[in-house]
Amino acid sequence: MKKKFFVFLLVVFSFIITGCNKYDKNDITKNLKKLLDKNKGYCLNGELEIFNNEDSYIYDVNVYYSKDDNYKVSLKNKINNHEQIILRNNDGVYVLTPSLNKSFKFQSEWPYNNSQSYLIQTLLKDMENDENIKFEKNDNGYIVTTKVNYSNNKDLIKQNIYLDNNINITDVHILDKEENVKMKMHFNKIDYNNGYDENFFTLDENMASVTYEKEETVSKLEDIIYPMYLPTGTYLGSQDVVATDDGERLILTFEGEKPFMFVQETAAIPNNLMTIPVDGEPELIADTVAALTDSSIAWSNNGVEYYVVSDTLNKDELLSVAKSVSVMPIAK
Repeated sequence: MKKKFFVFLLVVFSFIITGCNKYDKNDITKNLKKLLDKNKGYCLNGELEIFNNEDSYIYDVNVYYSKDDNYKVSLKNKINNHEQIILRNNDGVYVLTPSLNKSFKFQSEWPYNNSQSYLIQTLLKDMENDENIKFEKNDNGYIVTTKVNYSNNKDLIKQNIYLDNNINITDVHILDKEENVKMKMHFNKIDYNNGYDENFFTLDENMASVTYEKEETVSKLEDIIYPMYLPTGTYLGSQDVVATDDGERLILTFEGEKPFMFVQETAAIPNNLMTIPVDGEPELIADTVAALTDSSIAWSNNGVEYYVVSDTLNKDELLSVAKSVSVMPIAK
């Protein structure tokens, strides 16, 4: 009798354990694929925090997706309310800066060419591509750990994807080689739906529909901003201020083993939408979305446009220079 009772307890205990761990990593990927397949689109909102040295930058994130590879990602800096939109439609990929009435146009594979912590598709892709994916259960739900692909930032090597007990994604943490969290994405809400009309993803529609405060025109560069990062053997050779039709342009020329040019220019705000073709990729740096090519990186902030141009710096080095600028005070 005691033996039968003991066997009964083992069966009950086994059932409890199985019930507490009712999902595995295959269930998670299957569920995400099912949601994407049976719905024509989704929208989500959340908060993205990026850590850059001792500073952090927080964005309100809103994502809209419709089948046929239409994406709209709104990123609003919570400190200065500077909003940019990454848009993908049949014409290409755009980064819109409505406050400057400008956009960059890319012929790019974004968002599929890199990991993106705020997109369901790329999170699913990372899970499917990692043969050594790790899966664990905790009190709040599940944690899935995968490798990441940030081609322009090799320090970012893995991500922890947090899910609740119903395997809904709640958070994503991106970590570097030292296990430091470099990015945090928190999902407030994810709604799967029937998608959006094609006009929802057009360039003109999005520039017209965004509510924003037009940036004040800056006519003078009151401060000289220097990059805090310089490649070894590189030094400031000269600096020149040139008058332009709309204000000033400051040119810092760095010489040595890895020469480059750093330009700061007061932004001209055109009356009509200006679209600038770029042979590169959109890249999220600490406090803005930049346009990154093999030999340059460009971005804007507080009415000032910045450019780093070099034939010798690689993309990692261009990004390092740009990120070291972004943590400095911005000219008013």
